[in-house]
Amino acid sequence: MSPDAADTLGIDGRWFDPLWRITVELSPLEQALLDSWPVRRLGSIAHAGAASLTTTQTYSRLEHSLGVLALVAHFAPEDQLARASALLHDVGHLPFSHTLEGIEGLDHHELGHTRVRAMGELLAQHGIDADDVNAVDDGRLASPLTSSRGGMKLDHLDSFLRSGQAHGRTRDLPSTLLERLRLHDGTVDTDPRTGAELVRLAVAEARAQRSPADVLPVAVLRHLVTTALSGEDPDLTVAELAEMTDDELLTALRRCPSTAEEAKAFRHHPLNWRLLAEHDQHDETEHGPSQAARVEHQITRTYLDPPSVDGELLHTREAEDLRRGLPLVFVLRRQ
Repeated sequence: MSPDAADTLGIDGRWFDPLWRITVELSPLEQALLDSWPVRRLGSIAHAGAASLTTTQTYSRLEHSLGVLALVAHFAPEDQLARASALLHDVGHLPFSHTLEGIEGLDHHELGHTRVRAMGELLAQHGIDADDVNAVDDGRLASPLTSSRGGMKLDHLDSFLRSGQAHGRTRDLPSTLLERLRLHDGTVDTDPRTGAELVRLAVAEARAQRSPADVLPVAVLRHLVTTALSGEDPDLTVAELAEMTDDELLTALRRCPSTAEEAKAFRHHPLNWRLLAEHDQHDETEHGPSQAARVEHQITRTYLDPPSVDGELLHTREAEDLRRGLPLVFVLRRQ
C-alpha cells in the first residue's frame, strides 16, 4: 500500500517510489545518505535541466536517484554497494543537470567522484568504500548499475520511463512494464514487444531533447551562465556555479549586472527567443542582427543504448539515424 505522501526523507525507514510502485526498506546508510547535503541538494536540481522551465518534466534528480535505488532494490536487493551507488550516482551534477555540462571544463562525473570521496567517512561507517562507489560509476567495477555490453542500464531505464510518464508517452504503467523486465549483466533484458516499447521511449526522449521547448531554454541558460563567467572580473565564479542549486543560479543571474536584464526577460517571456529555421541560419549570419543577439547551441551526444531481447541487443534504424545525425547545431535569435 502506498503512503499518504511519497516523501524523499526516508520517514519510517521506507521509500515508496510512485513511478515503479516499489517500496524499499531503507538501510541505515541509505537513511544517512538521504539526510546528507550532497544527496538532498539533488532535490533542487531538475532532472530535465533547463527544459524544466518550459515543459511538464519538472521532477528532480533526487526523485530519479531514488527511482534507480528502487530498481536496484527490485533486481539486486542484497547488493549494498549498488544501492548506495544508486543514491550517489548523480551528486556531481551542476545546477540544471546536463544543461551546463562542459562549460569551463565542468564534468559532473569528476565533480561527483570528488563529492563521494568527501563522504568517505560516512560511507566507511557502514562498510562501503568511496573508491568502490566511484569504480561502479565509471564502470571499472561490475555492478547491476553497469551494463557490460553497452546496453540499456537501470539509470537510463528510470530516465526514459520517468520522462515518458511526465510527457504522456507511456502506453503501459511503468510498474506493469517492470514485470516483463530482467537484468542480465547490468543490461535491461526483455521480450520483443517490450523491447520495442523501451526503444520507442528512448527515441522519443532523444527527439524531445532536440525540440524547441528543450533547445531554447538550454541554449539561453548556457548563454547567460557563460556571460556571467566571462571577463577579467566575472560576476560568477566556476567554483560558485558548481555548488549551486537551480534556484540559487537563477537568483544569481538576476543579480549579476551582466545578465540581470536578459535573465529577467527570459524568465518572463521565453518566447522572445526564437529558434531559427535551418534555411534562416545562413541569412542571419551574413546579413542579420549582431552576434550579441544570436546564440548557438550544439547537441553532441544522445542516450540511446538499447535493451536486449533474450540476450541480444536490440538495434533499430531510427536510433542509429539519430546517432549519425550528431552533432546538431541550433541557432537562436532574441527578437
